[in-house]
Amino acid sequence: MSGGDTRSGQVRSGQVRPGQTTEAQTKAGRTKAGQTRPGQQVLRLWQVSFLWRRRAVAVCLCLIAVGAVLAVFLLASGKVRLSPAEVLSGLRGMAEPPVTNRLITQIRLPRLITAALVGAALGLAGAVFQSLSRNALGSPDIIGFTTGAATGAIAQIILFNAGPVQTALAAVASGVMTALVVLALSHRPGSGPGGGGTAGGYRLILIGIGMGALMSGLNTLLMVTGDLERAMSAQIWLAGSLAARDWSHVLTALTGVLLFAPLVLANGRQLMVMEMGEDMARQLGVHTGRARLVLVLASVGLTSVAVASAGPIAFVALAGPQLARGLTRSPDVPLISGALAGAVLLMAADLIGQNAPFGLAMPIGLTTGFLGGLYLIALILFSRRV
Repeated sequence: MSGGDTRSGQVRSGQVRPGQTTEAQTKAGRTKAGQTRPGQQVLRLWQVSFLWRRRAVAVCLCLIAVGAVLAVFLLASGKVRLSPAEVLSGLRGMAEPPVTNRLITQIRLPRLITAALVGAALGLAGAVFQSLSRNALGSPDIIGFTTGAATGAIAQIILFNAGPVQTALAAVASGVMTALVVLALSHRPGSGPGGGGTAGGYRLILIGIGMGALMSGLNTLLMVTGDLERAMSAQIWLAGSLAARDWSHVLTALTGVLLFAPLVLANGRQLMVMEMGEDMARQLGVHTGRARLVLVLASVGLTSVAVASAGPIAFVALAGPQLARGLTRSPDVPLISGALAGAVLLMAADLIGQNAPFGLAMPIGLTTGFLGGLYLIALILFSRRV
């Protein structure tokens, strides 16, 4: 029998050679129990199974190591320069003079942890939005969710002179409302089986950009009409800053990450299946509408808490997942690696801002905005997918 007859017989009989899989099994059978994508490994702990890739795990460990090195440099940076040995002694409360202990544990360490948590939240949220929109530009700072969250925070600062907790709650509420409006406007009824409708990627991005411009105008109006002193505080906050972060900001960011990140990770498999297409996901039993809503709301929550903790910060949610995907070379959605990459990027940007030339002390929002502009130009010029 010829090679063509052999292939035809395999298709008609539904049989394949030992160790081989058909194209349909490769695309759809990955998500079924007992099957994995090429390169994936299964780790079973009691009755729980985890899918992992060696390269992705190695990249995550490398990002953690880079983050640890950046943490030492950040704790040593500032007007009072410290050596790595003094940093380690200060973390143990054994530095000399004793004021160094307070400098590290009460001033620099809260700033460092806030930067790591905010970067991780933005990286994780960016990975979700880029996957749902199927576009490299689908990050919360591009599609208006960051600006929408900032509106609630600015309103609290100018109208009520609120503290970190009230500002965080207002940012989350405003961000969720903005996301719901964008999703409702980008929803195309009647598309797909049963007329359930979908939110198209480019439609979502374009409507999000328009909503971001609208909310940006509202933010400007609030600052123009508000009290001068509060407006100045809001303007400083709007630039994005990690200065004067204390443990209350750490608590706000940590609470948001612990609350929303598990929701994203729990729906990670559904998100991976949805990347194969809405129809395929439905055939594999994924409730796409419910999964998308949970993922969007959880990601908006992460974005809003990040905005409340450090102000609007660009670039991290856009570049973090792209960096993670490029390093891992994995077709999976880079959730954990994207979060780690976001944390590393924000810590690196903070280090650059603290050590800017000519003695400039650049706010973190300006640093990431400058780097993000360069990254966006390079992405558009050299990417064929944008």
